This record gives sequence, C-alpha cells and structure tokens, in this order.
Amino acid sequence: MGLTIKEIAAEISAVVIGDDAVVVSGVASLKAATSKDISFLSSAKYAYQVAESKAAAIIVAEDFDGAAAGSVLLKVKDPDYACSIVAPLLNPPIPTFEPGIHPSAVIAEDAQIGENVYIGPCCVIEPGASIGNSSVLVASVYIGHGSSLGEDCKIYANVSIREYVTIGSRTIIHSGTVVGSDGFGYTNDKGKWIKIPQVGTVEVGNDVELGSNVSIDRARFGKTIIADGVKIDNLVQIAHNVEVGQDTAMAAQVGVAGSTKIGRNVMLGGQVGLAGHIEIGNRVICLAKSGVHNDVPDDEVVFGAPAMPRKQALRVFATLPNIPDMKRDIKKLTKQIKTLEAKLEE
Repeated sequence: MGLTIKEIAAEISAVVIGDDAVVVSGVASLKAATSKDISFLSSAKYAYQVAESKAAAIIVAEDFDGAAAGSVLLKVKDPDYACSIVAPLLNPPIPTFEPGIHPSAVIAEDAQIGENVYIGPCCVIEPGASIGNSSVLVASVYIGHGSSLGEDCKIYANVSIREYVTIGSRTIIHSGTVVGSDGFGYTNDKGKWIKIPQVGTVEVGNDVELGSNVSIDRARFGKTIIADGVKIDNLVQIAHNVEVGQDTAMAAQVGVAGSTKIGRNVMLGGQVGLAGHIEIGNRVICLAKSGVHNDVPDDEVVFGAPAMPRKQALRVFATLPNIPDMKRDIKKLTKQIKTLEAKLEE
C-alpha cells in the first residue's frame, strides 16, 4: 500500500517542492531510505544527509534551504510532529483488542470491571480492584488488592500493579513495569538490616506513559506521586515518597532517590541520578549522566557529577585535559620557588 506525496502533504499541511505524484510506501531514516520511502530531517546536525539520501521524499522544516539529491521536499513547521502523523499511515495498524475476558483470566468476585474492557490471557485481578471503561490488559497483567485503573488505559504484558495503587485514565504502561513495589527502607540493628514496613501507596495521574521495566516504589507512608502527563522511559527507578510534577519527562536509566520532589515540565536526560530529599524546580533540565545532590532552582540547566550550572560545567570539563600540563608546571614552579627561597636565606 502506498500514498502519493500529494495525499501525504494534505495530511500534514506541507508545502511540496517537487513532483507531488510520487508514490511512497514506507518510512525510513535518511541513510536507510530507498526510492520507495519517505524520510524526515528533524535536526540541522544531519542536514548533510539530505543531499546523500535516496529517499523518494523528505520532510523538512520550513526554513530548510539545502540541496536534495532528487528527493521531493515537504516543508512543514515541525518535522517530528509531521513524521508522527505520516508513520502510522504507511505502517501496519497497531493491534486492537475487542472487549472481552479471556477464559484463563482470574478475576475476584468483587472486582469492578467497566464497560468495553479487554482482559487478556492469564491476567489476575485481586479483590477490591477496579478497571475503568475501555481499558486494555494485554496479557499476564497483575492488578493488586484494592487498586484502581482509570478509563482508556493500555497495560501491556507482564505489568504488576501492586495493592492499593491508583492509576489515572489514558495511561499506558509497557511490559515488565512494576508500580507499587516496596520502597528501599531498612534500619540497621547491631549490624543486621531490619525491614521498615512500606505502608503507603502510589498515585499515577492521567495521560501518563511508563516505559518497560520501570520501577515505582510505594511510599513508606503517604504517597509516591506521578502527576498528569508525565512520560518515563525504560529502566527508570522512582523511590518511595518521590513526587514528580506535571508533564515532566525522564530518559532511560534515571534514578530518583527517596522523598525527592521534582517540579513541572522538568527534563531528565539518560542516566541522571537525583539524591534523596532534594527539590528540583519547574522547567529544570538535567543533562545526561548528571549527578544532582542539591536543590535546583526553576529554569536551571545543570550538567556533571556533581551537577552544576551548564556553563560552569563546560568550563570545568574543558579544563580537565590540561590538568597533566598544569601539574607539571606547578611542580616546576614549586621547585623554582624553593630555589629562590634558599638563595634568600643565604
């Protein structure tokens, strides 16, 4: 199945430079694209690839003025957004699930199941749990005692939602994720670790997406909170009593220690680590691999371990290669000073 450039342009309100009768049947990167594919340029960093690409058509920004090697150009305001519309048009549809309950599912008698819900093979829904209208539990999903799932949620295979957890509507949770596991709470008594009961819960808001193998611990008491619109990548650890503000995004392997508060619209890059009991302000950006040990004010960009304001961090890291030479010079100067001091004593 293919679409003409004219048909695609109508979907994304693009200005076409070239033949709009060309037909494409797939989406690919600039390097991998063939004469049957449409590609896109989202960063000026890769603009040189446009001239080398074999793509039949390329989605570019409105201000793009580079050359293309025979490719039709579609100019749009936001290439990333345009590609998100085009890709589903040229790929197999995402599987859908007709409402129903698989015979192998185990559902407590007092569990509340909404309308138009799909509950797949080997799912377990414990007593007192509730599932909102039009939600999908793909397979082997565990919903613990007294937990609630909102409407229009999609929970992929092998997700565990422990007891007394609340999940909002339109939330997506990917395979292997655990919500409501015990927080890492122990006290040391004469060299032995004694477990502190974790009797709190987790509250996940609406329109949240949790990647695969995310772990969100329940609070020691009170709530671990993931606010509306939060997007969390794979392999992220959220400790007990953490609060994550609305529309915050975290990349892979972020770790957040206990009782830390994260503001709204924060962006945490890959492998960022946040110490416990600190506050991260609104709209903060923590660049990849930053280790944040102290509070960060609103609108700050930090980098490094320990994290510091980006400009300062860049100066520090730019200095590091010079340290061997600086050490040699200091050793030489120290020797010269001692020689001068000896002469003055004479």
